[in-house]
Amino acid sequence: MSSDNKYGTLRFILWSLIMLLVGSIVTKVMYNRQDRQALRVSGHGWDKLALVLQQIDANYVDTVDYAEFTEAILPLIMNELDPHSVYLPPVSLQQADQELEGKFDGIGITFNVPEDTAIVINAIPGGPSERAGIISGDRIIAVDGDTVAGVHINQDTLVSMLKGPSGSEVRLDILRDGESVVFDVTRDKIPVKSIDAAYMIDDTTGYVRLSKFTRTSYQEFEQALPGLMESGMRRLIFDLRGNTGGYLDQALLLSNEFLPDGSLIVYMEGAHRPRQDFYADGAGKCQDLSLSVLIDENSASSSEIFAGAMQDNDRADIYGRRSYGKGVVQEPIYFTDNSGIRLTVARFYTATGRCIQKPYTPGGTDYIYDIYERYRHGEMMDADSIPRNDSLRFVTPKGKVVYGGGGIIPDVFVPIDTAGVTALLASVNRQALTVKYSSEVADIYRSQLREVEDMAELNVLLDSMDLEKGFLAYMRSRGMDVDMAQWRISRDVVLTQLRALVGRYSTLDDRAFYQILAGIDNVIQTALK
Repeated sequence: MSSDNKYGTLRFILWSLIMLLVGSIVTKVMYNRQDRQALRVSGHGWDKLALVLQQIDANYVDTVDYAEFTEAILPLIMNELDPHSVYLPPVSLQQADQELEGKFDGIGITFNVPEDTAIVINAIPGGPSERAGIISGDRIIAVDGDTVAGVHINQDTLVSMLKGPSGSEVRLDILRDGESVVFDVTRDKIPVKSIDAAYMIDDTTGYVRLSKFTRTSYQEFEQALPGLMESGMRRLIFDLRGNTGGYLDQALLLSNEFLPDGSLIVYMEGAHRPRQDFYADGAGKCQDLSLSVLIDENSASSSEIFAGAMQDNDRADIYGRRSYGKGVVQEPIYFTDNSGIRLTVARFYTATGRCIQKPYTPGGTDYIYDIYERYRHGEMMDADSIPRNDSLRFVTPKGKVVYGGGGIIPDVFVPIDTAGVTALLASVNRQALTVKYSSEVADIYRSQLREVEDMAELNVLLDSMDLEKGFLAYMRSRGMDVDMAQWRISRDVVLTQLRALVGRYSTLDDRAFYQILAGIDNVIQTALK
């Protein structure tokens, strides 16, 4: 036999053996597949998911960390529902609940961090810090021996260091008037205000700014109302700008204050929630007050329920810009490991029948960028740029046309204020120079600020400070080349900001801050006209 024939025969035998081996493997695999029964998937939508998890549990090659797996997969599941259904791990749930409950455990101070050192603005009256002797102007140098000044500590980290369970103690190293002082502060329950300011703008007009709808919002309003009424209030400007919502019952209680008996405030309905109507009972004490409501692109949820109830019942004029457009209701569901979910269970509808929920794609990003798109399309400057869908057109009892499908459209549009805007103003705000300079001024006038009793006294004190001269010198000391032409354009805005920030260090706190800023607030000024 020739060499070529010999090798050809060997190759044939080798390939025959390979094919026989492959055939036996394929036959075995096919046999196993035919022998194995398919797992049954019934008509219920969640069965396949349960089966997959069961198979991972029973057959996966490695050990599965169930806790880590669950924490990773739950947010993804919730994200596929709608933008407001969320899973909250224990820490996030605790923070969310504290914000809405209207109280938290801590030491009871408000502070600012202008130059990498926390400066106390005010100690909450009756709170742990005030009882311990902490006062406005104190610098926090260390917390329980850990240095927090001059080390670029994250502000959220500092807040978490100061918070803690009621009854626990925290040691603060304080720098006061150049001298180091140590305070031992026993933490306690701290009330969280939802009304930032309540005061009289003029002889007949009151102003209330509500930052969120917490458990105490209606109670706080009830406490603020008598003083305003006694001061001669016949008209109220109710400011809900930046109010992202909160508890539904608080929106209902506040709406009830202004609406006559039998007025439909809102109704809710969902696939598993039959329609539920909420009506005013006629017991409200503000039914005869003239009312103006202020909203903007960050007013959402309960804010929109209140504004929608006032608009659809022809009870108030709405000023500002189109609200956020959150027309769905979340129900809290808690788990034994202290985590939980906020699950969307219904849509809410205003009295005319409109749902103000803006469109969204489950799992998409269009919802996140909606506000950006409003800027891009000119809506923040021009009312004609606000989208109006004629198929979602509704009419109030007095004939006012309103629209659903994307927030509350104000009756009186007020654009973003660009008065005084220059490159100089942008640079000042970017570097937070007004915040930093205000803390220096407050140090100089600390004793006088602590003695202020009303706005008249505060304004006299602020007038004596020559803030313009001081701030111009401060900007130059920071290396800024001050363009005086731009300064003349931005001057009133900057000086008003400075007066408000310095006033915040007084005993009047936020009341002074918001009352001073109202002078250059174009939405408030439009409502006053």
